Amino acid sequence: MGFKCGIVGLPNIGKSTLFNAMTQTVSAESANYMFSTVQPNIGDVAVPDERLDKLAAIAKSAKVVPTRINFVDIAGLVRGASKGEGLGNQFLAAIRESDAIVHVLRCFEGGDVTHVESRIDPVSDAETVETELMLSDLESLERRIIPIEKRAKTGEKEALQPYHLMMKALDLLREGKPARQADLTPEEREPYRQLGLLTQKPVLYVSNVDEASAANGNAHSKRVDAMAQVQGARAVAISAGIEEELTQLPAEERAEYLKSLGLEEPGLNRLIRAGYDLLGLITFFTAGPKEARAWTVEKGAKAPRAASVIHSDFEKGFIRAETIAYDDYVAFNGEAGAREVGKFRLEGKEYVVRDGDVMHFRFNV
Repeated sequence: MGFKCGIVGLPNIGKSTLFNAMTQTVSAESANYMFSTVQPNIGDVAVPDERLDKLAAIAKSAKVVPTRINFVDIAGLVRGASKGEGLGNQFLAAIRESDAIVHVLRCFEGGDVTHVESRIDPVSDAETVETELMLSDLESLERRIIPIEKRAKTGEKEALQPYHLMMKALDLLREGKPARQADLTPEEREPYRQLGLLTQKPVLYVSNVDEASAANGNAHSKRVDAMAQVQGARAVAISAGIEEELTQLPAEERAEYLKSLGLEEPGLNRLIRAGYDLLGLITFFTAGPKEARAWTVEKGAKAPRAASVIHSDFEKGFIRAETIAYDDYVAFNGEAGAREVGKFRLEGKEYVVRDGDVMHFRFNV
């Protein structure tokens, strides 16, 4: 499953540093000048999940395979991007191809890195990027709605829903609000998503703070938290500097380094999990002697859909899913123990997969 989170923000706010740390590479050039990232860099990142190691230990698995998510480091945006300023067109195209937006904001003072607008105001930075995305959506919709409106006014049924949804988005954008705030029925959500609007995508704000603020944030990141709460978005605070230093340390020294800073885990773990959740995804597992593996599926997916993630044939010939909840698998020391106490379940085609389910699919093709 190719789920992508596009990392966006103004130039020189730490996007590429975070991306490099996340992928533990130097594939994204970090530099103190505008547009050091020109072509989007894509990183395939493992989703941290302590449950997987516990399952592997119980099942005595020879191999452990985490689930993964793609992060895309996109060129920095400047005012006027919606009109092609800077690398605007390239920037907007890269966001359009992403499923969700990870918006990095500068929340640290001083340092050698020059802010593109010579001031530290993360809320204003967020508004700059959001405005450019809204202007791009507005221009796109106003152009695309003209032929749809003509068809809808003649009573053409196929044009009525697209016209209705486009007008919902246009009304919001003209009020200066992002398209994601539209009030939609369950039936409207997928066709609305297919409009391909930039501001319809879910947003995670990442406050890039100084090292001293990594554990508890600072005044700047708290403003970002408040903004996210009002918007119904998510926010996490991370020090890109700390994450970069962690990648330079031997694995056995990282825990002690984090402890010295008052941190329980790398901030990037929280970022990756938040990005995963932002996309509306859950994890189910398979576990056995050969391997313990985490798999990704959308929230609300039924058992045959989960089976198709492993192999398309599993969905076509789906018979049933043998299922154990993660907590039961651990509490009763694996499949055999769960069976003995009645925690092993046989689920059919209508079963909605739950996060943490340990599953084995029966199929016939």
